[in-house]
Amino acid sequence: MSDAESPPDDDVPSVPDDEIPAGDEFEPVQVFPDSDLDLREGADDCYKCSTCDTNCPVAEVDDDFPGPKFQGPEQWRLKRKDDEDIDASIMDCSNCMRCDTACPSDVPLSQMHNEARGEYVDEQMDTWSVEYWRNRVLANYRISAWFASKMPRLANAVMSNSLVRQVGEKLFGVTAEREFPAFAEQTFREWWAERGGPKVQSEDKRVAYFHGCYSNYNTPEVAKAMVRTFEHFSYQIAVPDQGCSGTPMFANGMLDDARRDAELNIKEFSQLVEEGYDVICSCTSCSMALRQEYPELFSFEGTAKVSASTYEAVEYLRIHEDLGSAISDAEVEFPDLAYHAPCHARSQGLDRQAVELFRDLDGVKIEDVGESCSGISGTYGWKSEKYEKSMAIGEEMFEHMDEAEGETGMTECPTCAMQMEHGSGYEIRHPLEVLEAALVSR
Repeated sequence: MSDAESPPDDDVPSVPDDEIPAGDEFEPVQVFPDSDLDLREGADDCYKCSTCDTNCPVAEVDDDFPGPKFQGPEQWRLKRKDDEDIDASIMDCSNCMRCDTACPSDVPLSQMHNEARGEYVDEQMDTWSVEYWRNRVLANYRISAWFASKMPRLANAVMSNSLVRQVGEKLFGVTAEREFPAFAEQTFREWWAERGGPKVQSEDKRVAYFHGCYSNYNTPEVAKAMVRTFEHFSYQIAVPDQGCSGTPMFANGMLDDARRDAELNIKEFSQLVEEGYDVICSCTSCSMALRQEYPELFSFEGTAKVSASTYEAVEYLRIHEDLGSAISDAEVEFPDLAYHAPCHARSQGLDRQAVELFRDLDGVKIEDVGESCSGISGTYGWKSEKYEKSMAIGEEMFEHMDEAEGETGMTECPTCAMQMEHGSGYEIRHPLEVLEAALVSR
């Protein structure tokens, strides 16, 4: 929409035509000065219907949280007046992105929230505070996981100690209520190097795997299932150098950290896209970051190409292979599954794909446990002051899991998996593990 077509803004006083100097062109107000982004059009598209607020899981359990409408377009308008700081409540947004999905006008709400969080952290947050460093450590999980992976048994023993968790809560604000995820004794990348890389060569079927931090350091069995399943369909797989997707950094306003890793990821993956590879993710938050948040926030060369070439793993196979027929004759002995669709899967239109794929698979019974948010939202549920809220958000999911016939959970998101296990006691599996069991002989 051009400036001429934009609806009038009641917050901006009109200027008589005879007071505008001849030859001067109107320049839109830059709300976030260090950004290439002009959110005027998105803010003006909001007609204050409050649909985003009614779909916000944080607003549902926290009466003090003003909701995504305020955090996005209303806060944008306040900032235009140059007499308002970013409201501190922006740090209470969990970055679930449900507001984006709910908005009938396609207002870029999560984009506004990411920009506002970044400005709040850079200009208003005390960088000497415990909260800042707690958030930065959580946001940069890949760094601490790298160190832990060098001595995984020791790291697991230390992090599982209840006294250590209690001290961590008192001194650092990380909740003692959750058990830290175990680190694998062999990372996925170590396994990949040991096997000698790809076992399939192809000129036509090529995918570059963005495995993410958690599949590398904590659940390499998910990444291995991805490799074996895609090689079953004769794909050549590349596993380039990569950083974090940036999702936990966006959620904590650490945009400089996210920019650092995004630049590496775009450089590595854009080169492979040029060579005919598509980008595959086994975590829906990672695919959401590469697909949506990178082009919204960064302008590195190759960003648009990577965004347009990125897919979630099961989604990609459903598009390019006759996956239903491939598993139709399979007989799999697998526990009954209670499936939760992550919010970032819903944002990509992928919330039903696992149920649709596996509901007719012999030996597998799958049940959707509802549309609610799991509540953990990455690092959100690990913060001591947010723990009770995260559990309150997840209560509906826990109740549905308790009523489900299955005793094994399934989801594509690693932190949703943590919350499901924490709140229900279920063992949690990834859809790629079910696919591997159905298709691949070990």
